[in-house]
Amino acid sequence: MAETSDPVVVLSDEQCWERLRGQELGRLVTHVGEVLDIFPVNYVVDGESVLFRTAQGSKLFELTVNDEVLFEVDDHTDTDAWSVILRGRAHPLDSSAEVERADGLGLRPWIPTLKYTYVRVEPTSLSGRAFERSGEPDRYGVQQY
Repeated sequence: MAETSDPVVVLSDEQCWERLRGQELGRLVTHVGEVLDIFPVNYVVDGESVLFRTAQGSKLFELTVNDEVLFEVDDHTDTDAWSVILRGRAHPLDSSAEVERADGLGLRPWIPTLKYTYVRVEPTSLSGRAFERSGEPDRYGVQQY
């Protein structure tokens, strides 16, 4: 019988950050009371945190009510795929020094809207998985007739 490898590989923190640095679009999940919301955001990695920009609205309001968030990024090709989930706390940058530093990171809105507020997501945990894509295994095995 041939030995098979595990199709799912757990990523180290370093591998997770490497993948996060290679992308620009993620999903922010907020939770206020019974309501969960998910927002696509373009972002940049700053050290070991994630920065995005936003305007006044539901996303920013929800973060002021509950700063605990999930941030998810994934990617795939025809042969492999991965997903990284960052659990953490989100807070707007409030000092002019922080904003000035963030301005230097090159994060620009994808659509022509004014987004004055930078938000930093600082992780409390990080997890990631990678896997090779392939066909589904035989679900029923060899049938006896």
